[in-house]
Amino acid sequence: MRRRVVGAGGLLARARCGPVAAMAVSLREPRPQAGGPCSAADEGVQGTCDDASLCKRFAVSIGYWHDPYIQHFVRLTKERKAPEINRGYFARVHGVFQLIKAFLKKTEGNCQIMNLGAGMDTTFWKLKEENLLPVKYFEVDFPMIVTRKLNSIKAKPLLSNPIMELHSAESLLIDGHILDSSRFAIVGADLRDLVGLEEKLKKYNMNTQLPTLLIAECVLVYMTADQSANLIKWAANSFKTAMFINYEQVNMDDRFGRIMIENLRRRQCDLAGVEVCKSLASQKERLLSNGWETARAVDMMELYSSLPQAEVSRIESLEFLDEMELLEQLMKHYCLCWAVKGGDHLGTEKVTGACLLVEIIIAPSLRCDGLEKTRVVLGMTRYPYMTLL
Repeated sequence: MRRRVVGAGGLLARARCGPVAAMAVSLREPRPQAGGPCSAADEGVQGTCDDASLCKRFAVSIGYWHDPYIQHFVRLTKERKAPEINRGYFARVHGVFQLIKAFLKKTEGNCQIMNLGAGMDTTFWKLKEENLLPVKYFEVDFPMIVTRKLNSIKAKPLLSNPIMELHSAESLLIDGHILDSSRFAIVGADLRDLVGLEEKLKKYNMNTQLPTLLIAECVLVYMTADQSANLIKWAANSFKTAMFINYEQVNMDDRFGRIMIENLRRRQCDLAGVEVCKSLASQKERLLSNGWETARAVDMMELYSSLPQAEVSRIESLEFLDEMELLEQLMKHYCLCWAVKGGDHLGTEKVTGACLLVEIIIAPSLRCDGLEKTRVVLGMTRYPYMTLL
């Protein structure tokens, strides 16, 4: 097969810049003052919510995975998404959902999940459908995005009924930027305002004694390095037993990464925290230096190569991709990082970041000596590499 290097500029042209901002989907609130107006940069990042939701919606429509809920948050357009985008979203959605289910199994559901920058994510409904809800599931995002999501929930019975089944009308609060019920909360808050964030989460019954899974996808990169460090440290200090998953860019010092950064700036999406995205080592160091006991990071090409072969074969048969180099180049500029604190409380005697992940995700018969000796079934909750496309 003819091989060539695919530059970031070419990727942008190929995809007509539509999903460029999908990477930013997770935060939606880069740097506003609490309660203040959004800057142009803030609006640029917020606008990525639709891009990412459209990518998911399209992938679902052609059979990559089953999700009857996403259609109620975004309308399907006539524009096709590139095969590499669809494959990326499949890997992310499949992998992270498996990780979430494994965490729930390990804790026997006696835990809470916090999706930091959830956007139009549908994980709560999928967990409810499979009877796998944690004690409480939290979503946090920019208030404007939360308001849109709440409007969709109120208007669509497929979204509202699962919530109402768990709660009486008297116990369900939907007010402004807040939805609160005994098992599910959606909170409009600024992730950089940790005092305000903690106050809101505690108001809606965050339990710091429960094992907690925190998920951040392309969230930290829109904060300054100090702001992201503060959020990571807050998470480590707030929960006795916890796991933190971070998905964002890596290897951003090369030419491909620099073109990525420039293209995003043109979209008024400044990667304020990109200095931490130099390497897998720098990503791990941020976690370890801010209160987490163990940390691990792998680039997304490694993860994609380790997904279940049967599923990979199925999704690759849906569309023809004539340039694997394009997918590889994108995947190698994104990574999945995870950190663990108090892992022994999750039922493992010897815990490292790799060991815990392997025990949770991999068949119990496999040894827990290190990630290199196992096949990791992982992925992402969102799929930000679309920022390039």
